[in-house]
Amino acid sequence: MQFLKIIVLILLFFSSAPLVYAAITAQQVAIVVNMEDADSRLIADYYQKKRNIPLQNIIKISMSADKKTIDEKKFTDIYQQVLEQTPGNVQYYALAWSKPFKVGCMSITSAFTFGFDSSFCAKGCKQTRMSNYYNSNSGLPSDELQIRPSMMLAGSSLQQVYEMIDRGVAADGSQPEATAYLMSTSDKARNVRSRRYRVIKELLSEQINIKQVDSDILENKDDVMFYFTGLKKVRSIESNQYLPGAIADHLTSSGGNLFGRKQMSLLRWLDAGATASYGTVVEPCAFTQKFPNPGIVIERYTNGESLIEAYWKSVAWPGQGLFVGEPMASPYAVQ
Repeated sequence: MQFLKIIVLILLFFSSAPLVYAAITAQQVAIVVNMEDADSRLIADYYQKKRNIPLQNIIKISMSADKKTIDEKKFTDIYQQVLEQTPGNVQYYALAWSKPFKVGCMSITSAFTFGFDSSFCAKGCKQTRMSNYYNSNSGLPSDELQIRPSMMLAGSSLQQVYEMIDRGVAADGSQPEATAYLMSTSDKARNVRSRRYRVIKELLSEQINIKQVDSDILENKDDVMFYFTGLKKVRSIESNQYLPGAIADHLTSSGGNLFGRKQMSLLRWLDAGATASYGTVVEPCAFTQKFPNPGIVIERYTNGESLIEAYWKSVAWPGQGLFVGEPMASPYAVQ
């Protein structure tokens, strides 16, 4: 009976999504640059040129670049400055830095999306506020929902960020022959997304090759567009070839602690060649709602949505989650 309920719910979510989407435009993206961070200035300049972002969409702020966290008061002042500088046509933010990545109890991408709001936070194993963008068909989130989904242009080095951007640009309209790998791991606490895999494969196999793999390790694959798993640390990810625009993440407690060592940082996926990843910045507990829903990401991305749209729309409770990647990548969009 429970399995039938899951099928019905997933069928309802798929039936709500239109079949064709247009990629977002350069005019809809604003780059937020930290003028106190030399790398931030270089990243912003590189991204502006690569994506032809209008110069009026470059938003300048100033904050410390050597701390992981910014406090709520300082962020609120900066956020107000950003709002005042943002042209009305802008629907999305690209944050051109690697630190800070956390605002109090929120990720910095969620804070720039919603404004600081403690209802998106939780201490311990509690639910948080739901995103009104979750599985939405909105193509103009600022106009329609009064939010601007945000994604960090972050990395382990300046060169790695440049390469991530290049992969995103190369992805556009590539229509790749690719595979989505859904990993069912031995880590019971972190393998909670696997219960969706069977239905996802049944419903989406005509859109992309989907392989459900019962293993902790995926090695030597040359066609990776999606890689979803649940482990503290994922081995051999560098042995695979990630196609331009690839999305990869691991469900764990602190993947969004970009420079942490206790668990694998999401940056390792970008080092390995992915174009985007996601992780939480504070303990989320194993709520699947706080992590990307693979079915939503795959369905929307392969139907032509941009990376920032498909990825953001797949997380129901994103307040503690950090999105890093090249926002405009659109491998399945019709050019």
